[in-house]
Amino acid sequence: MITFLDRLVAERRAEVAAARKREPSLGAALRDAPAVRPFRHTLVMRASGGHVAVIAEVKRTSPAAGPLADPAFDPRTQALLYAAAGAAAISVLTEPRHWGGSFEDLRAVRAMVKLPVLCKDVIVDEYQVWQARAAGADAVLLIAEALGDAELERLIDLVTDLGMEPVVEAHDTVAFGRAARSKARVIGANARDLRDPAVIDRSRARLLHTFVRPHQVYVAESGIASAADLVELPARVDAVLVGTALMRAADPAALLRTLTTAKRSPVPAGRVVVLVDHDPPAQ
Repeated sequence: MITFLDRLVAERRAEVAAARKREPSLGAALRDAPAVRPFRHTLVMRASGGHVAVIAEVKRTSPAAGPLADPAFDPRTQALLYAAAGAAAISVLTEPRHWGGSFEDLRAVRAMVKLPVLCKDVIVDEYQVWQARAAGADAVLLIAEALGDAELERLIDLVTDLGMEPVVEAHDTVAFGRAARSKARVIGANARDLRDPAVIDRSRARLLHTFVRPHQVYVAESGIASAADLVELPARVDAVLVGTALMRAADPAALLRTLTTAKRSPVPAGRVVVLVDHDPPAQ
């Protein structure tokens, strides 16, 4: 049976091949890309003091929820709102067909705010990583279920070599185990199953948290719509990624402030995130 994720991967491979033909070299754009901002370091700093860091997402539509913004939507305005309301970082959808995103959206957001920006897409090729860096991304999402072991490691290495932070997410147990064993220092448990995006299992973050290694930053993704939802998360969670709830909210700034100020359970004893030497200083 062909799943939604299978279709996504096939579509992105075809779209990337076409983009590579149109513009074989991104050399000039890469040279002009802005300096990378410290994504992981920022999450760690924001997650101190009993709070979680919130990665607030900008997206125009959703395969499960449908349109989330009107045609006149300006991602820059939404990003500024998120920054003022206390977001630690901003995620920007760049997948065009099902989420209505683009690298232009990412470029516009990155130029407007001082927060680190995550490129969220179905990354299947090195070319997309170069596109993300050229557009100003500070971190790049990689989906473990969409990539084989060799592909995943190769893309993690490329993202890192370009100075960005690889964020490896998974939904199912086997794929999450691969994410946790990888070189990635930021990993996410996605409550949404991209094989069938209408399905959200908010227990994933709790079920998978024991796989996370001590030095890794742990992100809970999808299904979070209120401060009450944070209570259900294990104390091991450092950050949450919230998209649809913020895009749908009548007052997204108010919702974001409730998430960023919600108190959490203490981090378990012995839990330490080490900021290694190549973490840039906070800006």
